[in-house]
Amino acid sequence: MYDFTYERPTSRDAAQSLARAGGQLLAGGQTLLPSMRLRLAAPGQVIDLAGVADLAGIRREGDALAIGAMTRHHQVAESSEVQGAIPALAQLAACIGDRQVRARGTLGGSVANNDPAADYPAAVLGLGATVHTTQRQIAADDFFQGLFATALDEGELITAIHFPIPRRAAYVKFRQPASRFALVGVFVAQLADGSVRVAVTGGGNGVFRHTAMEQALAASFTPQAIASVPADESRMSGDLHGSAAYRAHLAGVMAQRAVAQAAA
Repeated sequence: MYDFTYERPTSRDAAQSLARAGGQLLAGGQTLLPSMRLRLAAPGQVIDLAGVADLAGIRREGDALAIGAMTRHHQVAESSEVQGAIPALAQLAACIGDRQVRARGTLGGSVANNDPAADYPAAVLGLGATVHTTQRQIAADDFFQGLFATALDEGELITAIHFPIPRRAAYVKFRQPASRFALVGVFVAQLADGSVRVAVTGGGNGVFRHTAMEQALAASFTPQAIASVPADESRMSGDLHGSAAYRAHLAGVMAQRAVAQAAA
């Protein structure tokens, strides 16, 4: 391991100041630390956000759940507040990685990293959540910008994510057995206003909405309504785990299962 300095600020302002000066933020460390061990990342300064207490926590705010960026996966999975308001989100958190990953990984770290096979981005986009930062509020549709890319500016910190409470929702994924990332995962939600959102993760270069399925489900929220709606193979990627055609097929299957689960 190479030399680097370690900082553990206790306030958002101090953390943002360090980040703007070029430091690398550390949330749960489930991506950064392995990258450093493999020499794929070599930050000169690491800024541990675990000391900023007000970045964690779960609270109900009207018709939404506000979840702090440093809230661990297991805390989301085990929260009675989340289980009561958005059970699909609790179930999603419970199926991330293994117990060790869930104990250390954070909501904000996962969303900021925007791994193309991560689970949380599907919930953020599928529920039409709002990402709150130290500078502004960013709608989910504007936040994710492709492979490991987001709308965050240099030194901008996610502070919390506000999830609208839907009428019903579900998340189903086909796991890659070694990593437990989503080979394909689909989050389906019928929001309070009756509109439907469908977000697909693991299929391509980043999470995306499936608008054709959304339109079909808005007319009839049943698995049969999307049984003949094809996933766009051109948006899918292929690798040793599965071809683009296979992933496109999986997206349709996972979407139907998610609708059936949400409607049950």
